[in-house]
Amino acid sequence: MAVTHKATRNDFSDVANEGVWPGIDSRFRLIIVAGLRTKQLLHGSQPRIETDPLRRRNTTIALEEVKRGLVPFTVPAMKVNGGGFDRPLSGKSQSIA
Repeated sequence: MAVTHKATRNDFSDVANEGVWPGIDSRFRLIIVAGLRTKQLLHGSQPRIETDPLRRRNTTIALEEVKRGLVPFTVPAMKVNGGGFDRPLSGKSQSIA
């Protein structure tokens, strides 16, 4: 009997490696920014791109907005404390507008 291998598809790796994302320096920042934007969309914010509401999910919309550079966000300045761990100077985590 012939052995067949199913092609596995890791959608996030395709998204993360799909080129340059404006202001995104790691896949972890991409997850945080897109997740926060998804939450905004879930709470009623209007999409910043033209979408078909019957075919697009909030996570897809958020990723596309981040990819196009339409989601402004700030990264707090970090400092190294005595224990060797980085922490935000302001005590706040990332925010998006």
